Amino acid sequence: MDNQLANTEKEVLLKWSALVGLAVLLVILFIFLAVHQFEISDPYIKSVLSLDGDPVKGHAIFQMNCTGCHEWAVDSQVGPSLEGLSQRKSDVAIINQVISGQTPPMPQFQPTDQEMADLLSYLKKM
Repeated sequence: MDNQLANTEKEVLLKWSALVGLAVLLVILFIFLAVHQFEISDPYIKSVLSLDGDPVKGHAIFQMNCTGCHEWAVDSQVGPSLEGLSQRKSDVAIINQVISGQTPPMPQFQPTDQEMADLLSYLKKM
């Protein structure tokens, strides 16, 4: 009888552990979705994502503002190579990186909505 009771207690504990694990996973998912939705609700980001970017104009913006640190042909670049950036970061993350200036020595850069859409379009082709 004691062995049967111990097995029942183990089953209850396993079920509770599974439920707690599921609850934690759902909370993490909810937080991720809330943060993502908050980022997209930013009026600047929303506007940039609604525009069609011109990669030719984006290349010109890149040349004027970014190549000093991100020119991939130079061995002594300050910033990382941006080749394949769009496979590593979402559009929202790229926009935030460009405008935030939170990664020294990268300066804060606030292009217009259309300039950012153009730059984003160019970066996606790198």
